[in-house]
Amino acid sequence: MKVSELGEFGLIDLLAEVVGESRDSKAAPLQKPIIGIGDDAAAWYCNETIELATVDSLIQGVHFTPDTTGWHDLGWKALAVSLSDIAAMGGAPRYALVSLGLPGYTEVGDVTKLYRGMVEMGNRFGVVIIGGDTSNAPLVIINTTVFGSVQGEVKNVLTRSAARAGDKIAVTGYLGGAAAGLEMLSRKVELSREDGNSLKQAFLHPTPRVTEGQILLQQGVKTAIDISDGLISDLGHICRASKVGARIEVERVPVHPVAKANFKGKALEMALAGGEGYELLFTASDDIINKVGKVVSCPVTVIGEIIADDTGKITLVDKHGETLKPARTGWQHFKAES
Repeated sequence: MKVSELGEFGLIDLLAEVVGESRDSKAAPLQKPIIGIGDDAAAWYCNETIELATVDSLIQGVHFTPDTTGWHDLGWKALAVSLSDIAAMGGAPRYALVSLGLPGYTEVGDVTKLYRGMVEMGNRFGVVIIGGDTSNAPLVIINTTVFGSVQGEVKNVLTRSAARAGDKIAVTGYLGGAAAGLEMLSRKVELSREDGNSLKQAFLHPTPRVTEGQILLQQGVKTAIDISDGLISDLGHICRASKVGARIEVERVPVHPVAKANFKGKALEMALAGGEGYELLFTASDDIINKVGKVVSCPVTVIGEIIADDTGKITLVDKHGETLKPARTGWQHFKAES
């Protein structure tokens, strides 16, 4: 069987099984992970804290192209995507390791710009790059590993597996801006300077919701994920991990206003299936979501409800309650060959 036939999540399940079979059952309690393969970050005990770790890759031709992403922007985004994983667990990021694969013809000045972008992103959240590795490669490959922590017990970590029927589904900020920015840059769509800059920032300079993730945890939220692959796709991760279904009212989805103004009806599809915005998607009671909305600095919008349905089933409905079928659901890392 090929990886493309197994699919991304089938591959993750297989690797988790292999790791689980090989793990030493006699390991000391503090050596055993609280959360392993399958969530936004791994978690384990360390004295009075729960330590978090996550790793992400950006690969030329898969995640970015030189004609849409400059070196400084690439550095910013490479670190931002990993900080977003720590945010989705309610943690505080601390340190980063960076592994670079670069063609030999890469200009030194460009690598300097790349690192300056990462340093600028890290400085916003007190994250220090403490090491890494470099290697020759046929194209640009960037791997970022970020370590963070949360205080307290296991219950003080946001996970994908704690959603329950009756929970409301909410998101931070606006969705679809990054997807619209990619569309604008890749297709060279001409927009006004103000609108173009707004969408370019949304795509190239995402700001991970680190503070907001910690607030979710403080206010009693149990389940969250960052929207990296698309709203529908990432909500599917929560539903499968929590063994529940979900119902989304598409009219309530907060579409990025600049995307809506310039891409009209397509903007809703961008908000539902476009990724890389790195907003937080979470579930909780109305009361808890109202508390969150009063203390975070960004909009918080309820878009639907968790239901006791077929595991992983997500239903989209319009304002009349009619079921909609999305044209696409989000990014898939491995697609079966036709």
